[in-house]
Amino acid sequence: MADTKVEISTDSSTVTQNASAPSQANNPLSRKLNKILETRLDNDKEILEALKALSVFFTENSLRTRRNLRGDIERRSLAINEEFAQIFKEVKEELESVHEDVQAMSTCCEEMTSRLKAAKEQTQDLIVKTNKLQGENHCLEVRAQVAQAFLAKFQLSNEEMAMLRGARDVPITEDFFKALSRVKNIHEDVKILLRTNQQTAGLEIMEQMAVLQETSYEQLYRWAQNECRGLTQESCDISPVLTQAMEALQDRPVLYKYTLDEFGTVRRCAVVRGFIDALTRGGPGGTPRPIEMHSHDPMRYVGDMLAWLHQATASEKEHLEALLKQVTLQGVEENMQEVVGHITEGVCRPLKVRIEQVIVAEPGAVLLYKLSNLLKFYHHTISCITRTSVTSLLITIEEMHLLSKKMFFNSLSLHASRLMDKVELPPPDLGPTASLTQTLSLLREVLASHDSSVVPLDARQADFAQVLSCILDPLLQLCTVSASNLGTADMATYMVNSLYVMKTTLALFEFTDKRLEMLEFQIEAHLDTLINEQASYVLTRAGLSYIYSCVQQHSAEQGPLSNIPSMDSSSVKAAMVQFDRYLSSPDTLLMPQLNFLLSAAIKEQIFRQSTELVCRAYREVYAAVTSPENTYKDSENLVPRSPQQVQTLLS
Repeated sequence: MADTKVEISTDSSTVTQNASAPSQANNPLSRKLNKILETRLDNDKEILEALKALSVFFTENSLRTRRNLRGDIERRSLAINEEFAQIFKEVKEELESVHEDVQAMSTCCEEMTSRLKAAKEQTQDLIVKTNKLQGENHCLEVRAQVAQAFLAKFQLSNEEMAMLRGARDVPITEDFFKALSRVKNIHEDVKILLRTNQQTAGLEIMEQMAVLQETSYEQLYRWAQNECRGLTQESCDISPVLTQAMEALQDRPVLYKYTLDEFGTVRRCAVVRGFIDALTRGGPGGTPRPIEMHSHDPMRYVGDMLAWLHQATASEKEHLEALLKQVTLQGVEENMQEVVGHITEGVCRPLKVRIEQVIVAEPGAVLLYKLSNLLKFYHHTISCITRTSVTSLLITIEEMHLLSKKMFFNSLSLHASRLMDKVELPPPDLGPTASLTQTLSLLREVLASHDSSVVPLDARQADFAQVLSCILDPLLQLCTVSASNLGTADMATYMVNSLYVMKTTLALFEFTDKRLEMLEFQIEAHLDTLINEQASYVLTRAGLSYIYSCVQQHSAEQGPLSNIPSMDSSSVKAAMVQFDRYLSSPDTLLMPQLNFLLSAAIKEQIFRQSTELVCRAYREVYAAVTSPENTYKDSENLVPRSPQQVQTLLS
């Protein structure tokens, strides 16, 4: 192609150079050449396509091939046209075949159309009847669907009817409650019919469902009753079906109440039988041992019985909660309390007889008090389970508690009366008497058992004051009567010792603050007596007693103190010498009674305060002797020690 372009360019340049005459403009060849030269191949798509097609078979650029190019192109074009004509001939033949087929189909369709027209003319009445029947069939289908929906809504299936009208010995299953629930729903839904034109059907369905409901509830009640009668074991399992039965029976309060009563009666018999077995036979295989085996030990005996009843009450409460957990009636808690009370009522008589035997046997005040606290504890504990205190079991326990409490206080009163009947004299050491020690030991045991009691705090505090009154008041009276024939110092020492022993006993326990305060006041009163007696004892033996009494009784009308008999300077001087001997060893002047005091602190207090009284007495004597009004000569030699010096020596 490049060579061709070169040759064309060369020829065209030659022609251009030679064509100089004006006649060249009319030459056709010149016009063609000019047209070819002016042509821009880049923008002529047809030439580009022709050249591209030419490049397929024009492979050699030579003179011969260029001369034969036109013939080659014409031959190639002819071959292509012949091939196209051949292919188009085949297409024509196929189209003619298709045309023949279409023609045949058209003839067949025309024939079928004519036949259909003829058949339609002949079956027109049948089509009309068929359409009418189809419409009626559709209406009937709609009615059938409505009837089926009505029956499904307001009637039970055969299986549900058989379930609700089964034999008495047929067990109740979940399907029964589903059928019963459906009856209830139908009975409620049928009220809609009563507000429409279907009142007759509604009344009939409602009556049918009501009868079926009553029959079902009656059957359910009989089954539940039989189930309850089978719960005779000490520990029973409440089946979920029985729980559902109670939920369903709550719609019939009478049947619900009868079923609960039947359950309570059966469980009451089981609890009574279990309690008697626990008392006499013990547990399975003899473990635990029978409770009656411990009748010699009142606390364990009564405690085991009450513990068994506490466990039984809790178990029965759990059984009832399992039975009624799906019941939504108001007052179900009151029903449970009533049934638990009825169940536990059967054990009241055997329990009361046995506890009364223990209490009436008078096992002792301490044991009676422990029994009283034990009964009170279980009364509180069981009442927390039953959430009421009016059940027969709690009333019985409360009666036994009051009886043991009464017997306890009777025992204390008897003990106090025995003490007062035979009053003991104080011992030589002025310590507590044997009866006082014995009674305080009793009080200590009672208070120790009181502190270890599991009774609530407020209840224990209420009992405490009464216990203390029953024991301490007679003891105080006993000590007063016992010391009535003693001297002042002996009586005060004896009372301080006795009160001190009482105080140390009470100080170990709670709720004794008021009593301790009262005892402290009484001890203080007797301490004042001992302090005054000790001061008088010291003043008498130190030689200041007479001088101090004269100083206290002296008045200005009597004249100077030195003029009073035995108050002259020599007498005062002799007394001061004797007092100096006391100052040199003050510990030697102690009343013998102080050595009998049980408390070293009290003894030290008496010594200290009596010494203060002695110092005060010396201060008054010193002031009187050194006073110019009493006309003592050389008073500094009579009383050489100042009150401050005396106080320093004695402290």
